[in-house]
Amino acid sequence: MDWLITAAARALAAGDPLGALNRVALRDDPPALALRGIAMARLGDLVRAKALLQSAARAFGPKEAVARARCVVAEAEIALVSRDLGWPAKALDAARATLEEHGDRVNAAHARHLEVRRLLLLGRLDEAERALAELNPAPSPPASRAAHELVVAGIAIRRLRTKTARAALARAERAARDADIPALTAEVESAALVLNTPAARLIARGQERLLLLEEVEALLASGALVVDACRYVVRDARTAVSLARRPVLFALARALGEAWPGDAPRSTLVARAFRAKHADQSHRARLRVEVGRLRLELRTLAGVSATKRGFALAPRRASGVVVLAPPVEEPHAAVLAFLADGESWSSSALAIALGASPRTVQRAFDSLAAAGKVQSFGRGRARRWMTPPVPGFTTTLLLPAPPPSG
Repeated sequence: MDWLITAAARALAAGDPLGALNRVALRDDPPALALRGIAMARLGDLVRAKALLQSAARAFGPKEAVARARCVVAEAEIALVSRDLGWPAKALDAARATLEEHGDRVNAAHARHLEVRRLLLLGRLDEAERALAELNPAPSPPASRAAHELVVAGIAIRRLRTKTARAALARAERAARDADIPALTAEVESAALVLNTPAARLIARGQERLLLLEEVEALLASGALVVDACRYVVRDARTAVSLARRPVLFALARALGEAWPGDAPRSTLVARAFRAKHADQSHRARLRVEVGRLRLELRTLAGVSATKRGFALAPRRASGVVVLAPPVEEPHAAVLAFLADGESWSSSALAIALGASPRTVQRAFDSLAAAGKVQSFGRGRARRWMTPPVPGFTTTLLLPAPPPSG
C-alpha cells in the first residue's frame, strides 16, 4: 500500500487534517482525492470537500466498491453537517450495506450513526432508536464509541431522560479522551452544556422561572396538570391530550392554565384565542362553542367551568395547574431554536425539519433578518442562514414539535 496514503489516513484518524493534506495535497489519484475531501471537510470547506469526494467516487474502478461506499458515507456526513436534509438517504443505506458485506464494520457503523443523527434532527425518535439498537459500540474504536454515545444522549435528551443522557455523555467523554481528538472532545463538551442550559419556563400562580431539563422531567412526573406549550399538550402523570392541531383550543387551555387557580376573563380568552381586541357578541358566541370543544377534549383531565367573568380550569386528579413554556417566545421561535445549534441552514432544509413549506420558512428568515436576528450568505440555492446561539435557548431543540398552524 502507498505509504503516503496510509500516513494521511492515520493523520485524519488522529484528528490532524492539515497533516493529511501535507501528504496528499498534490495528488489526483482516487485515494488521495478521497482523503483530501475528508480533510477539507474537517477544515470546514464543505463545498470543496463534496466536489473532491464525488470526483474520487467516480474515479474508483468497478472492483473498488468499498472505496466508493466510503466516499458516499463521507459525502453523507458533509450533507448532515451542512444541513442538506434532502440528501438521498437510500444512497447512504446502500453504501452501509456494501461496507457490511465486505467486512468494514467501523465505517458501516459510522454510516448507521449518520442515519440515526439525521432521524434525530428530524425529530423521528422512534426510528432513530430502532436504528441505534442494531449497533453494538463495544468493539468499535474510541472515536466511534464517542459518536455512538452522543447519539444515545441526543435521543435521551429529547425523551427527557436526563439520567440516561448524563451517563451516555460521561461514556462519550471517556471515549473522546481515549481517542485524543480535540474536535471530538469539544463536541462532547458542547453536548454536555445542554443539560445545564434552561430548557423551558414554568408559569404558575402569576410567577415565572426558568427550568433545566432535569426540572422539566421532574415536573412532568409530578402530580400537576401541565399545559405544555413546548409540545402543545395538556397532561398529568397518567394522561396526555395533544392539541397540536387545535391551536384555538390550546390557546384557551394555556390562558386558563396561566389564570389558575383563578378564572380567565372572557375578554382575555377572546384576545388570546381569536386575536380580537374587543369582544363583541359574535366573539362571545364563538368562545362558548370553543370552550365546549375544549371541555370535551379535556374531559378526562379537567373540567372547564363558567364563572361570572369568564371560565376556570378544575383539574380532576392533579394537585394544581402549571404552564410549561419555551424559554424564549416570539413568532419565529422554532426557527431560532434550530439555528441555535450554530450550523448554517438553507430554507429548504429547515422546512423539512419543521414540517413547513419552504416559502413559510423563507418569510420567517426575512422577518428575522429585518430584525437583525439572523444573517445569510450565498445566493440562490446556495443561500444559507445562521445566527449565534440565542440567550435562553438550549443548543439543540430539546422539546421539538412543529408549531400549530391556523
